[in-house]
Amino acid sequence: MGSSTRVLVAMSGGVDSSLAAAMLKQQGHDVVGVTLHLWDAEGEDKVGRCCAPEDRDDARRTCELLGVPHYVIDERQAFRSQVVDPFIAQNLAGQTPIPCVACNQHVKLTRLWQLAQSFGATALATGHYARIVPTADGSVDLLRGVDPGKDQSYFLYGVPQAVLRNLLLPLGELHKHDARLLAKEFGLPNWSKPDSQELCFVPDGDVRGFLRRHAPAAGAPGDIIDETGTVLGQHQGVEGFTVGQRRGIGIPGPTPRYVLRVIHDSRQVVVGSAKALARAALEAQSVVWTSSRPERGFTGQVRIRSHHTAAEAWVTPTEAGFSAEFVTPQIAVAPGQAAVVYTGERVIGGGFIV
Repeated sequence: MGSSTRVLVAMSGGVDSSLAAAMLKQQGHDVVGVTLHLWDAEGEDKVGRCCAPEDRDDARRTCELLGVPHYVIDERQAFRSQVVDPFIAQNLAGQTPIPCVACNQHVKLTRLWQLAQSFGATALATGHYARIVPTADGSVDLLRGVDPGKDQSYFLYGVPQAVLRNLLLPLGELHKHDARLLAKEFGLPNWSKPDSQELCFVPDGDVRGFLRRHAPAAGAPGDIIDETGTVLGQHQGVEGFTVGQRRGIGIPGPTPRYVLRVIHDSRQVVVGSAKALARAALEAQSVVWTSSRPERGFTGQVRIRSHHTAAEAWVTPTEAGFSAEFVTPQIAVAPGQAAVVYTGERVIGGGFIV
């Protein structure tokens, strides 16, 4: 890529996207910074990392330091309809959604690539810790980032190939610690800013509180039962419960109990032992294959949540998506979460666990 290339950089106000802009500027690219206004904070105590005015200010300050233009684009309507509303609906249905995947797929990267072209840019860049590698057939492979503790390829599996082919990920070869030191060397104003740990639109981590503010149907009571159907107690809404959860169930006993299933129709939460959490297989739908759909079954590694160590499995493409049969049963396979398939470092595709 030549030094005259115009690159649109997605800037959240965090250190990673700021460093991506600085690295590309240093390499001689014509950098344009864009921040998406996705959500309005719900009061000073509920300000989210990608959504707060100070984050937009941090992105602007970085662009001023680098001497590059910065634009804020209002995408609140798309974020609400494509990310927040489905998040609410899935929670009310007793599932465990992963809105960051939907955001990257439908709002952030797809929309940003459209914006990049309108700005005359020929590439889009983000601060994700993952890698893009060209293949012989003209497509690209999505690979894990080199830092296993920070790898974000799991969240990018749904990004269309047309966007991946034009995506730059400058931080993919870095470890987080080195990235922060490099940001300090660049003199970036947010080099020491903490990473976000919660959903940007639920920054206090109180999913149930958020749902009760935004969904009148939230909070319908029901029974907490064991695997035999014995009622152990009551809950105040299936939303917010997730398969594998131990804390916050509210049922004391001599041994820990975990959420095994959430039954939406009867508003029941089924709890049991850790051993009962193990699942030998899963089914995934709404699947996106990174390049082409595999023609037959294959051995891969399947990651069932963002901090899960991908587990060896036999993956079979199906009419609805794919099935995965694990060599070793996996704990807490939660409907609504993403199941992402790898072969080694390469992302093959992914979908939502049903």
